Amino acid sequence: MPELPEVEVVRRGLERWVSGRTIDTVEVLHPRAVRRHTAGGADFAAQLAGHRVGEARRRGKYLWLPLAGDLSVLAHLGMSGQLLVQPQDAPDEKHLRVRIRFTDAVHVPDDTAGVPGAAPAADLPADTVDTELRFVDQRTFGGLSLHPTVPGDPDGLPDVIAHIARDPLDAAFDDAAFHDALRRRRTTIKRALLDQSLISGVGNIYADEALWRARLHYDRPTATLTRPRTTELLGHVRDVMTAALAVGGTSFDSLYVNVNGESGYFERSLDAYGREDEPCRRCTTPIRRRPWMNRSSYYCPRCQRVPRVR
Repeated sequence: MPELPEVEVVRRGLERWVSGRTIDTVEVLHPRAVRRHTAGGADFAAQLAGHRVGEARRRGKYLWLPLAGDLSVLAHLGMSGQLLVQPQDAPDEKHLRVRIRFTDAVHVPDDTAGVPGAAPAADLPADTVDTELRFVDQRTFGGLSLHPTVPGDPDGLPDVIAHIARDPLDAAFDDAAFHDALRRRRTTIKRALLDQSLISGVGNIYADEALWRARLHYDRPTATLTRPRTTELLGHVRDVMTAALAVGGTSFDSLYVNVNGESGYFERSLDAYGREDEPCRRCTTPIRRRPWMNRSSYYCPRCQRVPRVR
């Protein structure tokens, strides 16, 4: 499932190619793609028509497009969901689920090249181009839905994700409050990093990477972390996510792509995740993998000592 860097890459692409445009028509091609919109596909399409799309937003792994009238379109990518910006005459993808067309063409800015989530300017035919937004989902675990926003929220936060904590790249994230919450939870550190009510956007891959950098075992009790240790860990979380974002995120297969269908390549820089039996880049001890909460945890048994049982 995409984590914060991957979702942020998609958000940047939507901001560049979709935000500010007015929706003309919406075509729902598979009912599961809008199953979280309880009124159904026809109502979803009718309610979106005529709306001007606001600036694409994100909180953690959650992505949404604010609309006028205190409404937002929430996108849940699931395991294989893709939001693609395509020319209107491009062939339909095999697993196309929703098509959104606009009343206006998009202007191609001069500074497109090198921006994650944006197509190279040289690949586009003119200063403006008629494109549409497509939701493609092979496994149909993801979907789009329409929700009222949290009253008074400046970002148009959908009410269904009001419980999601801010992410570590958010300027309003409170490091001290996070540490205090860790001390109260009486859990283990990796469980805490994946708890979206404590800190959002961190998934299995980046949790393992940050813990390796911090030399912390995934089962380290949160109650044993000092404030400086928490600060150090948060620094590593931010560093690994920023590095992943710079290269378009992590793509282990063709299912995660940005809005132009391009994969990220941070997997080439991973230090722990997916490197079972390969030498640790610090001490050369083989990396181990252990089953953990229906997932896997990767760690160095020398650098990340198993915590003592009290």
